Amino acid sequence: MKQMWKRILIVGGALMLTLALAVPAFAAEPVQTDPTAAVDAVEEKGEGLTTGMKAIAVALAIGIAAGGGGIGMGLATAKSAEGISRQPEAEGKIRTMMMLGLVFIETAIIYALLVVILIIFVL
Repeated sequence: MKQMWKRILIVGGALMLTLALAVPAFAAEPVQTDPTAAVDAVEEKGEGLTTGMKAIAVALAIGIAAGGGGIGMGLATAKSAEGISRQPEAEGKIRTMMMLGLVFIETAIIYALLVVILIIFVL
């Protein structure tokens, strides 16, 4: 019975998330059938479309980098604490390796930030 409720909650949550993400589609402008009118509309907007695409790319890039880095740092810290609790005499070596790993993870996040800045200002 618990499995059924769990599945119902998961499917219901996925359905609600899908509907919540689809709401902006209902606010979209109507589709024009005349191709020249569509070209004129894009030319009137100028760089609005490319700015929007840049914003989406930047948000995805930094979000994935920061989220992945946070998960990696959390796992590294948890495993190093577990290792220190199992072998207290190896605390110095474990801490050194953990710090080195955290530096590499943070470097990857900073590189993602630099790429995002380049996307915003150069492209």
